[in-house]
Formats: sequence, C-alpha cells, structure tokens
Amino acid sequence: MNGHVKSMNFQQRAETAATLLCFLLLLAVDSTKTVAAARNRECSSDLERTLRLTKLIHRQTGVLIKTYKAFQGEMGPGVCKATGFDVPDPNISGLEPSERMASMYTHLQAFSSHLKRVQEQQTDLQLPGSIVLRKINESRVQNKRLSSSINCFYHTFFPNLPLPEPAGGPTTLPPPQTVFQQKIYGCVVLTTYKVFLANMSKNVKTLKSKMCRKAPKSTSNSGR
Repeated sequence: MNGHVKSMNFQQRAETAATLLCFLLLLAVDSTKTVAAARNRECSSDLERTLRLTKLIHRQTGVLIKTYKAFQGEMGPGVCKATGFDVPDPNISGLEPSERMASMYTHLQAFSSHLKRVQEQQTDLQLPGSIVLRKINESRVQNKRLSSSINCFYHTFFPNLPLPEPAGGPTTLPPPQTVFQQKIYGCVVLTTYKVFLANMSKNVKTLKSKMCRKAPKSTSNSGR
C-alpha cells in the first residue's frame, strides 16, 4: 500500500511538473509574439511617417521648382536637365534593406550640401526676403528632418551596421560659376532632387512591405 501511495504521489508530481513546464513554454511563446508584434508596429509606424514626409517634400519641391524658374528669367527649355554639375545620381542602390536605407541616407547628405550651395548663390541673385530664398531654406530644413528620420530608423533596426560615408568622400560641389551657370545649376539640383524623392517614396513603400511583417494572429481562442 505504501509503495502504491508513493507511486501515486510521484505520478502526481510528474504531472504537475509537466503542466508547469507547458505553462512556462506558452508564456515564452506569447512573450515572443508580443515583442515581435510591438516591433512590427514600431517598424510600420516609423516607415509610414518617413513615407508621408518624403511625399510631402516631393510635392513641396515641385512647387519650389516652379517658383525658382519664375525668378530666374529666361533660361530656355531643357536647361534643368543639363549635365556636368556633379549632382548626385537620383537612383537608390543596394540589394539588402540596410543597403537601400544607407543609400537613401548618403543621398540626402549629398543633396543637403548642394541645396546649401544653391541657397548661397541665390542669396546673391535675389532680393532679401525673396520667396525663392524662403522656399529653398524650407527645403533644406525638411531635408534634415528626412535625413534624421532615416538615421533613427537605421540605427534602431540595424544597430550593428554603421552608416557608411558617402561614396567618393565629401560631396563635390561645382567650381565658381557665371550667373547663368548658377541659375542652371540650381534648377538641375532641384529637378534631380525631386526625382530622387520620387524614387525614395517607392523604396520606402517597398521596404515597409518587406521589413514590417504582420504578426500571425493568435489561435489560442479558437474553438471557444
């Protein structure tokens, strides 16, 4: 009888231990799902804000280009697509999400330098308080906001991958130019920047669909 009682007690303890183990495993799985869901929400939210900001700056740049042209006088058709000014290529490179994010960041840094040069040149060509100067300054501020957004997202989701320096070192700016060359250069910078922003919008949208996967729905309540 005593042996039978001992056997029963051992069996009960084994069943209790097994139940506890299953409970702990379920807690671990639920915790992992919760962390994954929170990370996905953060990813989606961050990239959605970046996408909205990119689209906004793209629209604002379109308005800036029209205003810029109106204040430059006669320049002729097609001059805003001229080459030879070392303006960044508007295409985004890289195969992995981290590489494409890094490409966006380095492009924004390069365009920041060119926008600053355009503002400096237009300061000498426009009257103080000109709407052109105001809109170029707004564009530079928005560029910094977008750059900070990409920087923050990159370091959050790729903490072990440092952002690379722009290819070729510091951004190359054009040598001294004539007034007419300055007008063309500014238009080329703004036009190319607008193309880059369109490319960036497409890339951010694609990255959002690839990186921010929805967490699978819980099946714990099924059958109730």
